[in-house]
Amino acid sequence: MDFRNADSKLLDKLDLNKTVKVTKIFTFEMAHALLAYDGACRNIHGHSYQLHVTLAGEPLQQHGHPKDGMVLDFKQLKALVKEKIIQPYDHALVLNVKTPDEVVLPLKKVYQKILLKPFQPTCENLVLEFVNSIRNELPEGVKLFRLKLHETATSYAEWEP
Repeated sequence: MDFRNADSKLLDKLDLNKTVKVTKIFTFEMAHALLAYDGACRNIHGHSYQLHVTLAGEPLQQHGHPKDGMVLDFKQLKALVKEKIIQPYDHALVLNVKTPDEVVLPLKKVYQKILLKPFQPTCENLVLEFVNSIRNELPEGVKLFRLKLHETATSYAEWEP
């Protein structure tokens, strides 16, 4: 008996949903302020964010292929999230584009990584921004299943289609 393809043949015979979810966790530091908010978060403050990216797809079943058995190589996912989310947001100050110039301009003179967004930079809006930045970049057959953004150890926003 040839055991080299036994695993994939066995999987083909199983009558089950072959969709598998894989998750990679990322961390980054970011500051923000909530314009016109009625609490302490109206002030510039920072968080140690934790981003959980969950993909869904069928693992490749192609003996001899370097990605055999994978939904997506974690290395590829890491590169995508690093480019689209981590590099722009890590150690950045994120503000609403409607923040008054008398606040933004002095900050821009001193600090380099200030991002002005057309939305309130809440955890909820950031998770939606992150979804839009990566979901269309995934290869065919791989879907963004969930994005969970922890702003603190006990508070997070979560997106699912």
